[in-house]
Amino acid sequence: MIVKLSKISAMFSPKYLSILLFLIGSFFSKQANSQSRQGFMVNSYIVVDFHSKKILSARDINKRVPVASLTKIATSVVVLDWAQAVNADLSSNLIVPQSAALIGGPNQLGLIPGDLMSIRDALYSAVLGSNNWAAEALAVHVGNDLLQREGRGGDPVKEFVKNMNALALNNGAKNTKFKNPHGMDHQGKPPFSCASDIARLSICAMNKAPFAFICSQKSREVSVFTKEGKKKFLIKNTNQILGMDGIDGIKTGQTSRAGPCLAVSSEKQALVNELADGKKQVIPRRLIAVVLGAEDRFAASRSLLLRGWQKFDAWNRQGRQVLSNDEFLATSKN
Repeated sequence: MIVKLSKISAMFSPKYLSILLFLIGSFFSKQANSQSRQGFMVNSYIVVDFHSKKILSARDINKRVPVASLTKIATSVVVLDWAQAVNADLSSNLIVPQSAALIGGPNQLGLIPGDLMSIRDALYSAVLGSNNWAAEALAVHVGNDLLQREGRGGDPVKEFVKNMNALALNNGAKNTKFKNPHGMDHQGKPPFSCASDIARLSICAMNKAPFAFICSQKSREVSVFTKEGKKKFLIKNTNQILGMDGIDGIKTGQTSRAGPCLAVSSEKQALVNELADGKKQVIPRRLIAVVLGAEDRFAASRSLLLRGWQKFDAWNRQGRQVLSNDEFLATSKN
C-alpha cells in the first residue's frame, strides 16, 4: 500500500499530535487514579469493624445489586434461629423437595427429590459448598414447620423467605429483598441487596457460634440417604482465602448477574492496653469485608483487608472514636 507523504505529515502535525497526546494522557491518568484508588475492579465494597461497626473503607455501599449465594448467610441464620427457638435437633433428617429440581445451577451432590440428609449436613452443604438444593431443602423443612406451628397452610418457601426479609429489616438492612433461599437470580426480577446490608447480616451471623464454626471449616464430610443407600461426600469450602490473613469465613457467591461476590471475616489477636489506674483494656480485633461484582473477589478482599487493618490501627491510635451519626451504625441493631 502506498501512502502519500503529505498525508503522513498531516497526521503528525502539531494540532493532531496535541490531541492524541491529550487523549492518551487522559486515559492513563484515569487508569492510574482508578488503580491508586482501589487497586482492583469491583462494583461495590465495604470494610467495617465487627465490634463497633465503624466503616473503615467503602464504595457504593447502598447500591442495590444481586448478591448470588451471599443470600445463604441469611438462610443459615433463619435456620439456626428457628432451631434454637423450637429446640430442633440438627441431626434430624430433612427431605430434598421436588421444588429443588426447578432451581437450576449445579447439583454437586447429585441430589434427587426424596433423598434425605441431616439439617446439619444441609447447612454445611449450603454454606461451604454453596449447594442450592440443600438451601431449598432447608427452606421447605423450616417453612413447613413454621406454618404447622401456627396452624396455617401456604407455600413453605415463601414463609421461609418472609422470615429472611424480616431478619434483614431487624438488622437494619433496608436495601435488601430476598426472593429465595439460595440466591439464584435468572428468573423474573432478581433479588437484591447491597454491600452494607450484607455486612450487617454477616455481623449478625458471625455473632452466632454455630454459624461462625460452620463457615470457618475448610471441608466437611456429609451423608446423603438415597434409595440405593447411604452416600458420603466431602464438601470443600469455596472460599479460597480461608485461613489466610486471619480469614475465618464467611461466604462466596457468583451468578452472571451478580458477578463474583465475597463476604469475609478476619480476626487478629486482641490488643491489651495498660491503663493509668493499673487496669487492663482488651480491644478485640475483627473486620468484615464485603465485595460485590469483583473481577477477582479473593484478591480484592485481601487487598481491602490489608488496607482496612492499616486504617484500624490508625483509628485505634487516635482513640477509636465512632461518630453517632454514622449511617451504618444508625441503622444497625447488632
